[in-house]
Amino acid sequence: MSYDPSPREPSQLTYPWQPLPPEPPRPRQVPHREPVGHHSDLRVLRRAYRLQRRTAALTALGYFTLFLVLSAFAPHLMTSTVADGIPAGLLLALLQLPVTWLAIALYEHTARRHVDPLADRIRRTAELDARRGAVR
Repeated sequence: MSYDPSPREPSQLTYPWQPLPPEPPRPRQVPHREPVGHHSDLRVLRRAYRLQRRTAALTALGYFTLFLVLSAFAPHLMTSTVADGIPAGLLLALLQLPVTWLAIALYEHTARRHVDPLADRIRRTAELDARRGAVR
């Protein structure tokens, strides 16, 4: 009859003088506390970032798309002169750079006004949670 140790019994030691393996340490019982921050805060932050990216990207890309559409479907408008023989197409092309700067300024403005305060609030609550966890 062969001996088959069950999963509850420790396996037989190879040598009788071999010490028993140490028991794993038991985890400390810590009272469960809800964290101060909520996952809905992160959802609000993601939404604010998404809105910020869309606003800035649509500003720059929308103007460029308008320029391309006018170039393709309204060549008479693009070749008409605006002032002193400057074609409207050239003027619209030169306006692309200020529109890009406007998109960058818009991105920074929405970051400072809407996104950064949300991120700071989430960072503060995470630090508070970390401090509460360290005090336990």
